[in-house]
Amino acid sequence: MHITGIVAEFDPFHRGHEYLIAQVRAQRPDTCVVAAMSGHFTQRGAPAALRPAARAAMALHCGVDLVLEMPLPWSISSAEGFALGGCAVLRASGADALAFGSECADAALLRRCAGALTRPDFPARLRAALGHGVSFAAARQRAAAELDSEAAAVLDHPNDSLAVSYLCAARSLNWEPELLTVRRVGAAHNAAAPADGFASASHVRELLRRGAVDEAAALLPEPCRAILRREWEAGLCPASLSHCERAVLYRLRGMEKADFLALPDCSEGLEHRLFKAAKSARSVEEFCAAVRSRRCTHARARRLLLWSFLGLTAADRPKSVPFVRVLGLNERGRAALREMKRTCPLPIVTKPAALRDLSDEARTLLEQEARCADLWRLCLPGLEHSAAGSFWREGPKTVP
Repeated sequence: MHITGIVAEFDPFHRGHEYLIAQVRAQRPDTCVVAAMSGHFTQRGAPAALRPAARAAMALHCGVDLVLEMPLPWSISSAEGFALGGCAVLRASGADALAFGSECADAALLRRCAGALTRPDFPARLRAALGHGVSFAAARQRAAAELDSEAAAVLDHPNDSLAVSYLCAARSLNWEPELLTVRRVGAAHNAAAPADGFASASHVRELLRRGAVDEAAALLPEPCRAILRREWEAGLCPASLSHCERAVLYRLRGMEKADFLALPDCSEGLEHRLFKAAKSARSVEEFCAAVRSRRCTHARARRLLLWSFLGLTAADRPKSVPFVRVLGLNERGRAALREMKRTCPLPIVTKPAALRDLSDEARTLLEQEARCADLWRLCLPGLEHSAAGSFWREGPKTVP
C-alpha cells in the first residue's frame, strides 16, 4: 500500500486543505492519505480552536484516511521541531511520499535549500549572521544565501520555508519520501480576507472569535460545516488563552528566572526579559509584546508563554517520538493501520489500556498529553465542559 503523508494542524480544516488532498489524489489515485496532526495545542503558541476529535472528523470526511497525533512537545515547537515531530510520525507510519503546499511548487529548489541548511559549514555561517543582531529567520536566510542564493530565496515564503524544514527533518531521520509539491492557491498564509474562495485558517479562527460562526462555516468544505456548528453549539469552540488569562498570568508570576531558562529556545539572556514581563504584564498579549524583540518574534514569545502555562520544559521533549497515537480512521486507514501494526517501529496507541505496555518515557509523555488536554478544557468559552479526564475517554474517530 502506498501512503502519502501530510503534516498539518487542520485548525480548522478548510478548502485549502481540501484542495491539497484533491491534488494528492490526482497524482496518486490509490494512495492512503495519512495526516500527522497536532493535538490540543499548536505551533503558533495557542490552544487549537477545536478539539482534536472534531478536527480529525473534518479531515476524515474530506479525504484523509488516517489521522495520527503529533505529540505535544513537537506540535508546540519552532518550525524545525514541528517538522521533525510530524516527519517522525509519518516515517513510522510507513509513508513513502510527503505532500505539502508551497508557493514555488519546485521540489528541486526546495531540496537545494534544505541541502544548504544541512551542510556541515552552515552552523558557523548562521552564528556569524546572528552576530549582526538580526532575527533567526533573517540570519538563516543570509547564511543560506552564501551557499545558494537562488535556493535561499524560498525562505521568504511561509509555506516554502516550512517545506524546507520538512526536508531538513526528513534528512535527519534518514527518510527519503517522494515529494508531492502543490502550489498554494487563494488566500496567503495568515491572510485577513478570503481570495478566490479560499480563506486562511487564521481568518476562520478570527471569525469564530468574533462570533460569526455562519460566516466561518461558509468558508469550510461542506462536510466540515455541520461539525463546526455542532462544536460551537456545544460550547466546545473556539478555545483561546484569553478565556483563562488570569490562570496564565498566575502561572507566569510564579516562575523564577531559572524556570524560564529551562524552557526550549530560551537563550542569550532571554530569561531576564521573560521574568520582567511576567511581573508587569496585565494580559497575554501585553506579555508577548514586552518579550518581543528583533531576536525574539511574537510567535516565539507565544510559544514560550504556552510552554510556561503548560508547565513543560525543554527536558520534557524526548530525543525522539516514542509512540504513534491514532486519532481517527476510515476503512482505508484501517487497512493501513493493520499494516502499521506489522511494520511500525514505534508502539501504536489506540486506547488508554495501551499505557501499561509503553516505556517509562512514552508513558510519561502520554500522561503529560492527558494533563495538558485538561488544561485545554479551561481555554473553552465557558466552564460547562471543563471537567478533566476526557483524554482517557475518547477513542479514535471512525468514519465509514
